[in-house]
This record gives sequence, structure tokens and C-alpha cells, in this order.
Amino acid sequence: MRIRLQRHPSGPTSTIGALYQVSGDTSLSERWCWTCEDVIREKPGVPVGAWKIPGSTAIPEGMYRVVMTPSVRFHGKVLPLLLDVPGFSGVRIHPGNTSADTEGCILPGDSTDGTNVMSSHLAFGIVAARIHECIQQDEQVYLEVRNP
Repeated sequence: MRIRLQRHPSGPTSTIGALYQVSGDTSLSERWCWTCEDVIREKPGVPVGAWKIPGSTAIPEGMYRVVMTPSVRFHGKVLPLLLDVPGFSGVRIHPGNTSADTEGCILPGDSTDGTNVMSSHLAFGIVAARIHECIQQDEQVYLEVRNP
């Protein structure tokens, strides 16, 4: 399964996006939820270390494999983890409502006010269940992150 995070332009403190399931090669079938992340600071062709502000920067755009693993930070709760994110480690999809709730992770929500997401636990439950179901069926899951 392929999921796409289509980001909107960053605001002063956060980046709102939408998470979709991808059908076929490129068409977006259904929006799963809204997302909230840190600010996009990426400069194409420039190493991550030159533009990353730890704890305040969205991950680079790209394609990432997603697995489900226990999180130490979330007391052993099994959460989606993005693998091989350049310059980042421990990037997860987890509940949260504002950019203060993330350090590079992706926060799902069922609505947005343009800066934050709301009902994150509900949206997270849906996203995590869909990812978990695919993995249980031995299907690999990939998240494609696209900047505006």
C-alpha cells in the first residue's frame, strides 16, 4: 500500500497536510485525515544538517517504508515508524494536535484550523489500523511525502 502526505505551505509554526491512500500509480483515492508537522525547512540539494533545526523541522520529502513497532517514548505502544529518513530517527505517526506535540513526527487529525489538527486520537486510530491491517497481510506500506 502506498500512502501520500501532500503538504500545504508552512505557516510560521507548523505545516498542515492531507494523508491519502494512493490508487494505481499516482491517483489519490481517499483522504484519510489531515496532518500537522513542524515547519518545512528543506533546501533541495543541501544536506539535511545544514537546514535542520532539531525538534522544529519537518522531515524531507521522499518515499519511506512504514513499519509498526513499540515506541519507548509512548510506553511500548505500537505505532507506525518511518524507516531511513535522512537526518532523522524515530519518526513516527502518533496522536497530537499542534507542532509543539511533534519533533519531526506526523500528527493525524480529522479536522484542521489551518495551524493545528483536532480529534487526533480518533484519526490516528483509523490510520494505524489501516497500516497494521496491510502489514498483517504481508503487504509493505510506503509513505510518500510531498512538499507544496
